[in-house]
Amino acid sequence: MAINWFPGHMKKTQREIKENLRVVDAVIEIRDSRIAKSSANPDIDKLVGTKPRLILLNKSDLAEKSVTKSWMKELKTDNVMAIEVNCLKGIGINKIKPALEELLKEKIERMKSKGLKNLTIRVMVVGIPNVGKSTFINKLARNNIAKTGDRPGVTKNKQWIKTSIGIELLDTPGVLWPKFEDDETALNLAFTGAIKDEIMDIEDLSYRLIERMSSHYSELLKERYKIEEVFDDPLETLNAIGRKRGCIVKGGEINYTRLAVMLLDEFRGGKMGNISLERP
Repeated sequence: MAINWFPGHMKKTQREIKENLRVVDAVIEIRDSRIAKSSANPDIDKLVGTKPRLILLNKSDLAEKSVTKSWMKELKTDNVMAIEVNCLKGIGINKIKPALEELLKEKIERMKSKGLKNLTIRVMVVGIPNVGKSTFINKLARNNIAKTGDRPGVTKNKQWIKTSIGIELLDTPGVLWPKFEDDETALNLAFTGAIKDEIMDIEDLSYRLIERMSSHYSELLKERYKIEEVFDDPLETLNAIGRKRGCIVKGGEINYTRLAVMLLDEFRGGKMGNISLERP
């Protein structure tokens, strides 16, 4: 499944990230817990370098908890931490400031030794489109959003957003790579809605989703759709689900478009259960 997608603003965004790194204390990167590898921009490591980084594994209540915990261990380094959150529901949001303070421990102690109190932590927020960046910013800022205008040394029109917990956020546009290295990455992003359905063949996408789920989550499929068996051929499983859900047109044929829309909506909404499509 070859997908080439090069938003014109991407190189500009990468340049802005580099320019603004010098005026922030840390970077918050938001990923989707269900696809903790695929939802990472492959250029972020290179762009951010050794700057302290907190990875938020968002939508964690939709993923398999044990797998998310494994990702948290896998991603941890001297200057990187990962925590599980759900930005929409506010789950784990209270862990963000303590995690940042842990990452910035030495710097904070240095500043305090110089007599500086009530320190504000300045953070750049990055992530690919549709992983929940805006939701996170709105949740953290709550009703205290206040754009404080341009600051010296910051690219013009960059706005800082104040929060009530001593953190200032600098948003960046969503960034995504110009091409996908492999089909699996592209599929994972499409399954979760990070790639718009309009540019996808959703019938093929639903087939691939059932194919993927059959290996790890066959019991969830049987339970959710009240089917007796998950077949080796994903098409047979799709047909069984379609009949159970009444996705049928005249003559008893399966309406695969309607079935695809239903399956993708239910997967994205967590109705199939807790599912992780990638493991460390």
